[in-house]
Amino acid sequence: MLPGHVAYGLGAQYGLRVATVTVIAWERGTAVPSEYELKALAGVLWCSPAELLTGARTLREHRTAKGLDQAEFARLLGLTGEAYRRMEESGRWRGNDRQSALLTKVLGLTPAGFVTVSGRDEELAGLLREAVTTRWQARVRPVAKLVPLEHGVVQDVLEQLHTDYQALMAPIPSRSGTGRGTGAGRSTERTGTAGDAGRAFLAEVLERFWRTAGVHGPQV
Repeated sequence: MLPGHVAYGLGAQYGLRVATVTVIAWERGTAVPSEYELKALAGVLWCSPAELLTGARTLREHRTAKGLDQAEFARLLGLTGEAYRRMEESGRWRGNDRQSALLTKVLGLTPAGFVTVSGRDEELAGLLREAVTTRWQARVRPVAKLVPLEHGVVQDVLEQLHTDYQALMAPIPSRSGTGRGTGAGRSTERTGTAGDAGRAFLAEVLERFWRTAGVHGPQV
């Protein structure tokens, strides 16, 4: 169905005045529909909200995909409606261990999915970048507080990531007698290549962390 037809259907069936450009923005992921707009969109497209939110990342998106309102979802997690509402609006999960276990079970989350839904991906990525570029041992405890993994697993993964990153950045000893200017040229080339590889490593350090830990995807 073309975006213009979708916009027309939203108006005709649900009384929503939505511009075609807005529908296009929803499709491209540059804008997010409200909860009611999402339900209406699912109705127009003859599908469930969950089918439109296959890449759900936030508490609201996951809740809506389950077809639950805030009060229902809060009860499932053992929270008051007001406490859950504040978490959803802030994008930060602040439940205790029991509530976090319920959240993981209800949404079918992997450890990676739990960190994403909790709104802590950037915080974790920052700690991981520090771990691979400085002393990884000092980052074990703060990382272990964020991720639902055993302390020993976190330690092993950080050590491995640190080793991999440092190996990328390690300079190659120069060799004498290889020709005038050749050593300097190769050194410059190596430095540039290592710099590019290092930046790429840091950019995807979060994905590398989960792969090294054996966690694949946000949901089980």
